[in-house]
Amino acid sequence: MSVLTVATRGTDLAIAQTELIIAMLKEKKTGLNVRIKKVVTSGDKDKKTALWNLPETGFFTSQVEEQLLAGKADFAIHSFKDLPTAGPDELIVAAVPARGPVGDCVLAADGITCVADFKKGFRIGTSSLRRSSQMLHLRNDIEVTAIRGNVPTRVELVKSGKVDAVIVAKAGLERLALADEISFDFDIADFLPAPGQGALAVQCRRDDHDVAEILSLIDDKDSRLEVFAERQILITTRCGCHGPVGAFAKITGHQICIEAFISDIVGKRFIRKKKIGNLEKAIETAKQLAEELLAGGGSEILEELKND
Repeated sequence: MSVLTVATRGTDLAIAQTELIIAMLKEKKTGLNVRIKKVVTSGDKDKKTALWNLPETGFFTSQVEEQLLAGKADFAIHSFKDLPTAGPDELIVAAVPARGPVGDCVLAADGITCVADFKKGFRIGTSSLRRSSQMLHLRNDIEVTAIRGNVPTRVELVKSGKVDAVIVAKAGLERLALADEISFDFDIADFLPAPGQGALAVQCRRDDHDVAEILSLIDDKDSRLEVFAERQILITTRCGCHGPVGAFAKITGHQICIEAFISDIVGKRFIRKKKIGNLEKAIETAKQLAEELLAGGGSEILEELKND
């Protein structure tokens, strides 16, 4: 095990995140050498289809996981929010490092400092139903445009005037040293993130105990529990990674507070709830919250989306 191979997407953000994880591992494991293997995913090939119209899950992760399953890589790194809730049994998430910024932010033209600054008909770009539904819930007089592309591409869309603003995850901007481009951050109280946003999933084969032991050195217990509580919302609602569902879990002392929402695509029927539970019942608390969302009208919303 003198050299380990890590599989990852080849985007600027994916490489930056991979280098971050490698640095964390080397700090914990002296003499560790890691080789990066870049993988082109379905999501990297198809840069036009809106995420909510994608026919499959794992659009950004399946081909990376295949490298692990085939024994061509020792571990893999994903943005946790891209990882489907149901993955191959042969793989495990061996580490969830300390989470980065959780929320979303807006990149816009000069002078835009909050949602109230958006003029009627303001064109805002996003690839996410979760973001678009929340945005339209806040302001139903603006125009949401479906966009695709990596973070630098989205920055350029604003600078070129093709859209007035874009919504992106703050963690990605910080990892790319592009935080200076941010016009303003959304408050979690107004705008819930995707389950797992800001977190990285470090994955390996279930039976590769030596690699799993090394990866576990950078696992953060609180970040892991928060992320898995958020992902339980997706599991219970049976809503895919790209649906109009958001969730945020935060550990404080011996308790966990979980907030989540389900919305129709135009943000008109918008159901948001919060639940607090003890840490040892974090997943159960998340499941109960999801069931309350479904019972409160979420089931009808998701059924309609499925039939559209």
